[in-house]
Amino acid sequence: MIPLHGPARTGAGRFGTDRIGGGSEEAMITAAPSRRRPLAGLAFLLLAACGTADRTAADRFVETGQLVALSGGDAGAASACLVCHGVDGRGNGAGAPRLAGLDLGYLTAQLEAYASGRRKNAEMEWIAKRLTPADRQTVSAYYAAMPYQPAAAAAAAAGAAGASANTGPAALLYQRGDAARGLQPCAVCHGAAGEGVGAGNPALGGQPAGYLSEQLIAWQKSERRNDPGNVMLEISRKLTPGEVAGLGAYASGLPGGLPRPGSPAASRSAHRDDPRNDASAPRPRGAE
Repeated sequence: MIPLHGPARTGAGRFGTDRIGGGSEEAMITAAPSRRRPLAGLAFLLLAACGTADRTAADRFVETGQLVALSGGDAGAASACLVCHGVDGRGNGAGAPRLAGLDLGYLTAQLEAYASGRRKNAEMEWIAKRLTPADRQTVSAYYAAMPYQPAAAAAAAAGAAGASANTGPAALLYQRGDAARGLQPCAVCHGAAGEGVGAGNPALGGQPAGYLSEQLIAWQKSERRNDPGNVMLEISRKLTPGEVAGLGAYASGLPGGLPRPGSPAASRSAHRDDPRNDASAPRPRGAE
């Protein structure tokens, strides 16, 4: 008897014979995932490439220190450096000092001192502890690269004081010291023009007078203990309250060092008036 449906075809597919492109359903189902694997691999590579590009772009931004300076990093926008230290890093004229143009090693060391508690300031301690060591380094580099020129008002005030400022008790103490009391001249470490010497001896010229006096008081009270050899601790405790105030005012009026060249990351495309940092002063010629 001839079977009505003909002989069974081993390996016949759903759409015809093996010759025409058939194949068992099991074989086709098994093969389906293998067809999807190249697409899945391609998608993975695309995602990986995007992730690498994003990380590279982010790394370039973070390396300038601009991210921490303008956003505050993990400390939040309210604690961003520019809130107190100004867009140009010139400080607020009171308790927040200028950062622009200070030594990179000094700036980094101060953030580390705040993070460890060797330098006391509730707000700065809180911020520094939320920055990674890399963040402290990069944001310090950002401000160290900023150009600095004394504000026009400060320069005018220093000029108006004239010779009397250079011969008064504070000037003599700063420039010559007091051998009878074992006080070496401030100029030995901080420079005759207040320009600073290396990472351990910061620039004083152009800093707010009140801030400088506050730091001497902090040394006296041992609220600041990040000075190698405790030199500032010993010196500050030999000063009278009048001398502390006088030295702060005198050092503040010093011209400081020559402005350092700014990096592209530290320059601004537009100049805006900002009473916090005297940004209303004329910008240096050639600044972008």
